[in-house]
Amino acid sequence: MQGMSERQYAAHVGLSRGAIQKAKTAERLVLYPDGSINAAASDVRRAETTDPSKVRGDRGASGAAKAPRTKPPEPKLKPVPEAAVAAVGDTLREQGLAVPAVGGGTTFLQAKTANEVLKAQERRIRLQKLKGELIERARALSLVFRLAREVRDAWVTWPARSSALMAADLGVEPAAMQKVLEKHVRAHLDELAEVRPDFR
Repeated sequence: MQGMSERQYAAHVGLSRGAIQKAKTAERLVLYPDGSINAAASDVRRAETTDPSKVRGDRGASGAAKAPRTKPPEPKLKPVPEAAVAAVGDTLREQGLAVPAVGGGTTFLQAKTANEVLKAQERRIRLQKLKGELIERARALSLVFRLAREVRDAWVTWPARSSALMAADLGVEPAAMQKVLEKHVRAHLDELAEVRPDFR
């Protein structure tokens, strides 16, 4: 053989024969024409294609541990804003899921779960919009205010239209009846003006 067998190369790099077979299938090893392994070239190719975070301590052919590889410096992580952590807690709470204790910190799994919940909610809202079940908040506000204005205008003109008929039924002066009706209708409309729609 020109190079090493799978067993020899496994001992050379400190891995199992199964791992070497997987690397061979994945074409992460360099082979000679006779199928044996070119150790030097394979070492280089494996180094280029191996995720550093998944590398375990290697052992040489002698079984002694090789010098540990120097790890690249850990990236400096920015602190997570409190608002983002609070949002994760709110999302989990809305779904009846476990919420991190105050000051306990949010786990990656909790944040991932909250993210998946929010994505599902977003997809549901998009689907509801496509089905015509939802409208934009600004449009809803505009429609509510337009309807309120139309109702108010109808009430403002109602005393003039109805006072004569009511006065005839009661046997009182139409002008006096209209004046009393206008007074009470305007007072009622002033009360209704205090109501503000809340679309939150």
